[in-house]
Amino acid sequence: MTLSQQIITIALCIAGTMLTRFLPFAVFNENRKTPAFVQYIGKFLPSAVFGMLVVYCLKDVSILQGNHALPEFISVFLTAALHLWKRQMLLSIAGGTICYMLLIHFVF
Repeated sequence: MTLSQQIITIALCIAGTMLTRFLPFAVFNENRKTPAFVQYIGKFLPSAVFGMLVVYCLKDVSILQGNHALPEFISVFLTAALHLWKRQMLLSIAGGTICYMLLIHFVF
């Protein structure tokens, strides 16, 4: 990439980021009620994304070979337990990831 292409790319990234940050405030001002569809998406989308993450992480796990998916199931259990206990998604994901990495490097 030339310098001018890099500058244009960075400028477009900045413009896109600013547009996605400021557009909701312009469309949904405080004087109007937020549409029910947007409220529905805001309520259920985080759970759907978390579910999709679980499916993506476990799609290639083989129960019949290797370590029989024990690190994966232990980590999923820990992630669910942490989430039910603290209700903090970042802690849940980080805890499950750290558990999985420790299990595959030091135990299995």
